[in-house]
Amino acid sequence: MANYIIVGSGAAGVAAAGAIRREDPHGNIIVFTNDPYVYYSRPGLAYLLAGEVPQNQLFPLTKEYFHGLKIQIIKQTVQSISPVQHLVFTSDGKNFRYDRLLLATGATATLPNVPGINLAGVEKLDTMEDAESIIKNTRKAKTAVVIGGGITALELAEGMAACDVKVHYFLRGDRYWSSVLDETESKMVEKHLTDIGIQIHYFTDLVEINGKNGKVRGITAKEKDNRVEIDCQIVAFAIGIKPRINLAVQAGLKTQRGILVDSELRTSQADIFAAGDVAQVYDQLSDEYLVDSLWRPAIEQGWTAGLNMAGGNYAYVKKYPFNVTRLGGLITTIIGRVGKEILEEKTLNGDADVLGIMRGDSEVWRKQSLGMVAQTYQEDNRIRLYINENNLTGAIVMGDQTLSRPLQILIREKIDISLIRERLLDPNNSLVDTLNYFWEEYSRNHA
Repeated sequence: MANYIIVGSGAAGVAAAGAIRREDPHGNIIVFTNDPYVYYSRPGLAYLLAGEVPQNQLFPLTKEYFHGLKIQIIKQTVQSISPVQHLVFTSDGKNFRYDRLLLATGATATLPNVPGINLAGVEKLDTMEDAESIIKNTRKAKTAVVIGGGITALELAEGMAACDVKVHYFLRGDRYWSSVLDETESKMVEKHLTDIGIQIHYFTDLVEINGKNGKVRGITAKEKDNRVEIDCQIVAFAIGIKPRINLAVQAGLKTQRGILVDSELRTSQADIFAAGDVAQVYDQLSDEYLVDSLWRPAIEQGWTAGLNMAGGNYAYVKKYPFNVTRLGGLITTIIGRVGKEILEEKTLNGDADVLGIMRGDSEVWRKQSLGMVAQTYQEDNRIRLYINENNLTGAIVMGDQTLSRPLQILIREKIDISLIRERLLDPNNSLVDTLNYFWEEYSRNHA
């Protein structure tokens, strides 16, 4: 009887456990986690913070689900791994033997090294516990400062604004999420933020978090050449995430920004796998190993890793990543390569507000799309496409999402769009009408 150990109870870990059980009805499956809530919808935390959904709706799986599949959940931290002995060692001094091991340890939010970082009232949005802490603090707080970029920064800013907290949002540059959005898209988001009362500070750097009796009481910042003091009770950061690779490093596995894996999601040790935010996966299009922090790829990677842990021989092929999210009140789909310039490895992100990537983000989005750009903009609706000779390689859809699903398929499946290429690039032609007509014809012919 095989012993399977999974470290991490997020999307990748739970998907892997389900896949293992499907292939091996009798093997022992243990999932180690240090999250007291075990498994929940991480993307749903934003809606919890804004008061749009109750907490119980973020738990899609019950205890009975794990019990029914005979998956043992142990709430202990794995402190080290011995690949030679096939053992994991936990924080309570115990050890467990494995035949196959999955590292699905995810990523953790990065915090800056500034004075006052350890004061009560300094927040991030990593876990359910973080969301609970923010909600608790907003009940008494009058003012909050949000620092960072990407999707998580807006989740924090909009969530606290929904709780009637005055929010100051610091940007180090001249606009929001410059590594993924263009100027038009950034301004669309920023307009919504100011419309709901969020005050944006451009070219602003945090200098110090000021405290009293161990709690946040304000900040000192530099805004252009001016010194700024703001009284506040919450300082929230969204400056990036870092894959949790400590166990892999300790075990001698090959790592870069994440844990390097092959097409079967095996690490440099054949009986140890990695999946989810911690895995650095090969991307055929760029010929590089890249990191995602997206819910669906984490599930797909976990499922594939689980099948292979149970004796399968399945390849995980990284496709164009996409995410459908909400930016500044606008439903937004981001697909594939939407970067505008080639970035050096040391500045892979290219965004002054984010170190690396955020949750709900992908390194692929920063990659330059070598094709030409076609775009349209009307009020709160925006489409930006990248087009090579025969295919679409990237897209951003903001507002009206009618074309979101078709564009996902056209890009993911590399559908030949050469017949409409010139029309898409013609500024006098309706991009939306052209895409709609092409999609109707394609759907009819492939029904």
